[in-house]
Amino acid sequence: MKLLRRICKWIGIVTLVVVLVSGLYLFVAYWQSSNDCDRNTVAPAHPMKAIRKCEYGTVTLRAVEKPIPTDDQVLIKVRAASLNAADGHLLRGFFAMRPLTGMRKPKDSRFGIDCAGTVEAVGKNITQFKPGDEVFGSANGAIAEYVCAPQRTLVTKPENITFQQAGSVAVAGLTALQGLRNQGNIQRGQKVLVNGASGGVGTFAVQIAKAFGAEVTAVCSPRNLEQARSIGADHVIDYTKEAFTMGEQRYDMIFDNVGNYTIAERRRVLTPNGICVLAGMGSAGKHEGQWSRLAGNLKSFLVSPFISQKFKFFIAKVLQADLTILRDLMQEGKVKPVIDREYPMSETAEALSYLEEGHARGKVVITIE
Repeated sequence: MKLLRRICKWIGIVTLVVVLVSGLYLFVAYWQSSNDCDRNTVAPAHPMKAIRKCEYGTVTLRAVEKPIPTDDQVLIKVRAASLNAADGHLLRGFFAMRPLTGMRKPKDSRFGIDCAGTVEAVGKNITQFKPGDEVFGSANGAIAEYVCAPQRTLVTKPENITFQQAGSVAVAGLTALQGLRNQGNIQRGQKVLVNGASGGVGTFAVQIAKAFGAEVTAVCSPRNLEQARSIGADHVIDYTKEAFTMGEQRYDMIFDNVGNYTIAERRRVLTPNGICVLAGMGSAGKHEGQWSRLAGNLKSFLVSPFISQKFKFFIAKVLQADLTILRDLMQEGKVKPVIDREYPMSETAEALSYLEEGHARGKVVITIE
């Protein structure tokens, strides 16, 4: 008994010390956290306009120093960028992530990921691009007049799509492609259901699934049924009138952008070896049921190894090879980005507010002049 009490005593002491040290670290980190908005108080020598998240919860248009590409970077004159749900999540700064992203203020003040534009300059190690090339892809801090990016996150823009369309592709297009192909193992002739078919990822998923030869059912609201048909959906379901989980049709894959049904309900409409790709939790921004959907998706993922039907969660990666596939699909006319609204850079805050209302039909684009 004495040994047990001694062990418990030391466990308690160690736990208390860990808690106190962690609390002290978080306290110091909170008050010391800053970003380049605080440090760059001198007027820039070569100014450009850019959107910055200097504080959690707000974005501002600021004059900042024009970036200079390193030997391994491309400098892009941005023509268009777009917003994603992740932009809003990072801007709000969920507290559990703040030890990584910055306690009191965001460590990285840059804003935006998707972009399209013209190559302005290249580093000495760049071999794939030259000044004047029209490109699209991913770059941290994309909502700015100029941005630097590694060449592995860029590809050339097809001539048959606009900068606005190209600037909306990267995150949503890669999420749809990698979810359908890598996680869902999509095959020609399969029956695929896209739950949440009218948003940024959903509109890409419908078109990419069709391009891979699947029979596609789109689930969306009444006002988006015609849009779903226009981008290639073979069947549409109005979720206000019918729950797809109650139908008789069985699907080889459910590409789920919403997560608003239980594991049992989704299993009911999957084939015995069907796959449910967990691609999202509904609209961008905070919304009712968000945490319960997250918990439901987590439960599905944990149960998946023990059942024949699979539930797969993933995070998309920016891969040049996959951007090339998306470029080719657009060039062939098999995929066309769906744009809901365009905003000038000065109205980025308003654009983000609109996106997070949860009713965007396709992508919300920021134009850079």
